[in-house]
Amino acid sequence: MTRQAEIKRTTKETDIFVKLAIDGSGLSKISTGIGFFDHMLDQLARHSLMDIEIAAKGDLHIDQHHTVEDVGIALGQALRQAAGDLRGIVRYSDVHLPMDETLTRVAIDVSGRPFLVFRTAIPQAKLGEFDTELVREFFQAFAQHAAIALHIETLYGVNSHHIVETCFKGVARALGAALAIDPRQKDRIPSTKGAL
Repeated sequence: MTRQAEIKRTTKETDIFVKLAIDGSGLSKISTGIGFFDHMLDQLARHSLMDIEIAAKGDLHIDQHHTVEDVGIALGQALRQAAGDLRGIVRYSDVHLPMDETLTRVAIDVSGRPFLVFRTAIPQAKLGEFDTELVREFFQAFAQHAAIALHIETLYGVNSHHIVETCFKGVARALGAALAIDPRQKDRIPSTKGAL
């Protein structure tokens, strides 16, 4: 089974290329023009064990919103395309991800029904040049276009960097587990409806 996809998304605001392989080893090649965001996307690849390549050029002279949101859209589209009919996947996964004083809980249903619950407060407005309000916007776009139900809740934490990083690492770990193939049902859709 080859679960990989390429997406090219071009608008008046952004030009984005994404290449994604679900059954990878966590390799990444990321360039969005936003340093902290690149770091988080590297974490997403490394801890999900997906291989992810992203090249994004956006209207950063205006702000970071379009670039971050559109990367979420394209990455979600690539994941949905790569996952195919979802035959044989585990489907559900959850993780508690600690990082020093911070603990974030992530739960995922690769269901074909997009939804985001985001209960995370980030004390700082910026990390480096990155606007932290865009963390939610990224995950909203990603969940919508990947067609997954994604729940992210930071139970406690103080350091903004740690809080954001636990969100990305938690999503990575839960996503990798949810997309794994269950050998007991490798030829079946994981739903009593027979389709997702």
